[in-house]
Amino acid sequence: MVELNHTIVTVRDRHVSSTFVADLLGLPAPGSYGPFATVETGNGVSLDFADWAETFETQHYAFLVTEDEFDVIFGRIVERGLPHWADPHHDEPGAINHGDGGRGVYFEDPSGHSLEILTRPYGSGPSD
Repeated sequence: MVELNHTIVTVRDRHVSSTFVADLLGLPAPGSYGPFATVETGNGVSLDFADWAETFETQHYAFLVTEDEFDVIFGRIVERGLPHWADPHHDEPGAINHGDGGRGVYFEDPSGHSLEILTRPYGSGPSD
């Protein structure tokens, strides 16, 4: 069995970005491992935030959450006045989507990475 264990997230400030993600998603406070600030998700995968002085490509990170978790996290997004979109291209500002019979929303971390929360995996909804 192959499982994802961790991924490195290059950011401007590992402490700022890791704390932002952990707080917003309701995860435990970041830990540290060598040069990384680590955030562990509920399925044991860690995001290892690394300071990067050079230019870096922004990435996309999607988090599968329950309906109740979506409500809480989306509430934090709105409460903090964070820009958010229903789509990855940012064509639908201030909205959420209902893909696959669930809900999803996109927003950005302090380094510009595209973050997404969704309640149903892509392709899991009713077929047409």
